Amino acid sequence: MVYTAKPKISAIIPVYNSQQYLKNCLDSILNQDLQELELICVNDGSSDNSLNILNDYAKKDSRIKILNQQNQGQGAARNKGIKAAKGEYLIFVDSDDMIESSSIRGGG
Repeated sequence: MVYTAKPKISAIIPVYNSQQYLKNCLDSILNQDLQELELICVNDGSSDNSLNILNDYAKKDSRIKILNQQNQGQGAARNKGIKAAKGEYLIFVDSDDMIESSSIRGGG
């Protein structure tokens, strides 16, 4: 999917060795009712297959941004994501979580 408008929501996902859960997490966010969102995935020095999974997803969906850093912990990863966010609002999702399809909705 190619999406070019300014995102309404920036979803920030710190990722550290979560290959077992990561696809489910990403799918749950990409399948939201609101499509005007960006996913900022901060790879926090993963040594498993997490970065490869992120790269595969980013090739298919332009809303995914991948940032890399050496392992500094979840707080540092979130802060790095906040600095890169372009959305009007932020949401934090852990890489081993899934969210319901209507969790991120447009409002008015």
